[in-house]
Amino acid sequence: MSGARPAAGEGIAGGGRRGRVERRTKETTVLVEIDLDGTGNVDVSTGVGFFDHMLAQLGKHGLFDLTVKTEGDLHIDSHHTIEDTSLALGAAFRQALGDKTGIRRFGSAACPLDETLAQATVDLSGRPYLVHREPEGMAPMIGPDYDTTMTRHILESFVAQAAICLHMHVPYGRNAHHIVEAQFKALARALREACEPDPRAVGVPSTKGVL
Repeated sequence: MSGARPAAGEGIAGGGRRGRVERRTKETTVLVEIDLDGTGNVDVSTGVGFFDHMLAQLGKHGLFDLTVKTEGDLHIDSHHTIEDTSLALGAAFRQALGDKTGIRRFGSAACPLDETLAQATVDLSGRPYLVHREPEGMAPMIGPDYDTTMTRHILESFVAQAAICLHMHVPYGRNAHHIVEAQFKALARALREACEPDPRAVGVPSTKGVL
């Protein structure tokens, strides 16, 4: 990664939990800015319409102010654009978390969307790990440029850079759009809960003294 980066976000007591990451490769140019204490303002443009829609769900339901600007090699396909954006998003999220003083650390949410239910549980542990289950036999594409197998890869990339543990489970669902969208909404709500201040917490919520 390259580009200017400010210091990592401060703990909750200091406010200013913001992250900014620029990622430049021969395949993509990505800018991500996130404010964990925002109001859900979103300005997203990746050139992949459905992915933009999912990132908007993440910001809106997480109450994160989120800016994402990506230019990628869409003349090939959307893979590099989605992957690199997800990596940068995870890095910005980790930066915004700062030292994690005073947060709840754990969060969970279940979000229905018509016939679909998505369940997300997160631990802002500092250790990346993903468990992901969704219904088999999904339609292979949503719109002209979103491969539905990318949902798992988005989460893998985000988790790896954010250094969090995420269990995502969609026990049932039929419509591919609903199955993917419910996952982003559940993730947003779980992250929102995990990032929130715990009024009873003192220091970092870990017996190790660091997350």
